[in-house]
Amino acid sequence: MTGSSWDDLRTRLTSAALMALIGITGIWLGGVWFQMLTVFVTAVMVWELWMMISPDAPVPGMLMAAGVASILSGLFTDPLIWGFILFPPVVGAAVLTRERLTFFGFSLAIILAGWGLVSFRAENGMLWIIWLIAVVIATDVLGYFAGRMFGGPKFWPAVSPKKTWSGTVAGWFGAALVGYIFVVSAGAAFSIVLISVLLSFASQLGDIAESALKRRMKVKDSSTLIPGHGGLFDRFDGLLGAALAMLLAALIVDAPSFAL
Repeated sequence: MTGSSWDDLRTRLTSAALMALIGITGIWLGGVWFQMLTVFVTAVMVWELWMMISPDAPVPGMLMAAGVASILSGLFTDPLIWGFILFPPVVGAAVLTRERLTFFGFSLAIILAGWGLVSFRAENGMLWIIWLIAVVIATDVLGYFAGRMFGGPKFWPAVSPKKTWSGTVAGWFGAALVGYIFVVSAGAAFSIVLISVLLSFASQLGDIAESALKRRMKVKDSSTLIPGHGGLFDRFDGLLGAALAMLLAALIVDAPSFAL
């Protein structure tokens, strides 16, 4: 390994360790700390979305992010929250001169996912967030290694040329294993295994959706905020997909509960 390659790996590992430390702390503390962490990440991702679409207009992008943060930080329990959630996507789409529907759809998905994460953490506890994140991580890790080892047909080559069916299916198995671990260790109902697989697929779709967005906008990363990793949108696209799917599923079934 060359010196430059090692420096890049060291930068990536340092950034990943710092993100993990901040995330674990926020999840552990819960309450306003997890809420503020989620608000920050959500607002930054909306800003990254704006800058991918309209990089020559940074000021409206920052104002849009500030609006998202102010709305989400204080109105999670307000009956009018749904109206406020729609406000930034609608205003942003009205201000932009291109890709209006793209901004509206992605920004709404980001805000809803952030709102869902905070709501589920408050209502279902720390283990729920740990389970969801574990599903996403298992999906990514097993999918990456299986794809590299086995290769094979591409899952959706026009959008994400590197993703294979072997990696996709391996991600489902990894998610199912996470679900089973929570059945054994945390007293969850066995249905969590199936839910984990469904959320695994949703996280993969979240990753693919962001890949399609970057390909459409002709950018490599959503931003350069995280040394060695790109932007927050690049790192949390899978979690957004899973959280959004769980939020929609909760309209039909109860979220998984744990005995611990």
